[in-house]
Amino acid sequence: MAKTAIAYKEKMKEISVLSLICSCLYPEARKNLMGEFEVAGLEVKPINKRASGQAFEVILKPPSPVTDAAHCVTSPPKKDVSLEDIQRKLEAAEDRRRCQEAQVLRALGEKREHERDVLIKAMEENNNFSKMAEEKLTIKMEQFKENRQAYLASIMERLQEKERHAQVVRRNKELREETA
Repeated sequence: MAKTAIAYKEKMKEISVLSLICSCLYPEARKNLMGEFEVAGLEVKPINKRASGQAFEVILKPPSPVTDAAHCVTSPPKKDVSLEDIQRKLEAAEDRRRCQEAQVLRALGEKREHERDVLIKAMEENNNFSKMAEEKLTIKMEQFKENRQAYLASIMERLQEKERHAQVVRRNKELREETA
């Protein structure tokens, strides 16, 4: 399966995307292009079922034994590694680990500080909101008290006026009865 994939990748590299686009735009050049594909080990069949443009079916031919031998990759020769090299690499890895650990701790510290700042700010805003709400409530209560006192005073004044008017009416009535 891997060899088939490698062969497919190799053959796809040989196909020029530009020539494929040109074949779609210039149908007379498509015949030459089909020949190129067959030489490259691909079989291309045009599909005329598309209304929006041209479509092609690309069929891979089985890989030849010649291409399998070309893809055998040998590993590079290993270097002799000394104890000093290993120790240097281990020390460098330890330094990287410490540096990364320090960065993580620094990031966590910054995050905690930010969370603390956000919490303090939220508490301040909550306190400010509570104070503002309390002030508004006391102002409303004072206005309500003043309005109630003014209303009661106006009612008392109207009652006094009615009482004075009633006294005037009674006096006038008594005067009429005495004169009559």
